[in-house]
Amino acid sequence: MSEQTPHENKPGTTHFGFRDVPTGDKQKLVGQVFSSVAGNYDLMNDLMSMGVHRVWKRYFVATAQVRRGDRVLDLAGGTGDIALLLRNRVGDSGSIVLGDINGDMLRVGRDRMVDKGRVAGFEYVQMNAEKLPFPDASFDLVTIAFGLRNVTDKDAALREMHRVLKVGGQARVLEFSAVTADWFKPLYDFHSFKVLPRLGKLFANDAHSYQYLAESIRKHPPQDELKTMMDEAGFARCDYRNLSGGIVAIHTGYKV
Repeated sequence: MSEQTPHENKPGTTHFGFRDVPTGDKQKLVGQVFSSVAGNYDLMNDLMSMGVHRVWKRYFVATAQVRRGDRVLDLAGGTGDIALLLRNRVGDSGSIVLGDINGDMLRVGRDRMVDKGRVAGFEYVQMNAEKLPFPDASFDLVTIAFGLRNVTDKDAALREMHRVLKVGGQARVLEFSAVTADWFKPLYDFHSFKVLPRLGKLFANDAHSYQYLAESIRKHPPQDELKTMMDEAGFARCDYRNLSGGIVAIHTGYKV
């Protein structure tokens, strides 16, 4: 039996994993999780995806609509995996703003870039995806990878992504989604709720954060629901592609 739960919440509340919490508390609670896991972020993704997240991210960037000289906003940019891949696509004449609401995550990303000798062409901005600090039509591409499910007001974040895009620009969302094969769901649930928290405890001494992250995947809108949300946020030609049987999906929309 899958441990999926409904997406609806009581008035004035939202979900934090499987818990209902006051809407105003979620940002702080999510912040605590990511401050806790910031130093082990790559390990976290390896444990959650069994290492395949690196392939998903490369495909996500390789299939993005982006050219040399473009200006890109990477939301929930964390430790800079997506930004580093995008840097090769935009070239020396392009620029990437790496944004994250969590200062600890941003510091890890900035330090990583410095360690790799990749300094030019990056900006680091601590920001809330629901209220982006940029003028309209500022970016050619906006990406968010494994971050939308942690945003309190996803509709507001999608509207802001649309607002800051230039006409003709593309928005892309890479996120854990709803597994499509019925036979695989029990195995996926077992890994998520039995194995993952134990691995988090063993490798990062933090079972609670990993339990939340597994629960947050199940509370995230499934593929068709997120596609509708992007439509309603103003995006055109919205579509998605499942990867690895729906473990993750890439959603795409355009500003016209």
